[in-house]
Amino acid sequence: MLGLLYRTLDRIRRRRYPHNHGRIGEDLAHRYLQSHGCTVVARNYRTLSGSGELDLVAWDGPTLAFVEVKARTGEEFGPPEGAVDAEKRLRLHTAARDYARRANIPWEKTRFDIVSVVLADARTSKNRGAPKIEWLRGAF
Repeated sequence: MLGLLYRTLDRIRRRRYPHNHGRIGEDLAHRYLQSHGCTVVARNYRTLSGSGELDLVAWDGPTLAFVEVKARTGEEFGPPEGAVDAEKRLRLHTAARDYARRANIPWEKTRFDIVSVVLADARTSKNRGAPKIEWLRGAF
């Protein structure tokens, strides 16, 4: 029953935001992490200074994971996780330090993950069907 509700909401969201791949990807990643036993505690966390943003923050057992979500409609330009370059990692690191400090979480209990989402593109014959989701634990 719950699966049917999620699929219906996905269809509605894709019709309402057909070009907002980031939002759709974050929703799918959130649900994916929850289905794999994680507890998502924050979405789109921003530092007060505006110097960084964390897409998802989730507990994976005793470890707090700072999750960057990358979504694409295809892999023509490489895998989605390839878009997390050194500059992006630095901004994520800054935001993560801020979050860990505010939540009083020891830095040793944290890690950085990437969830790569390749969305099904209804406009082409390629990649039809369910989105491909890959969770890279300890990505950097």
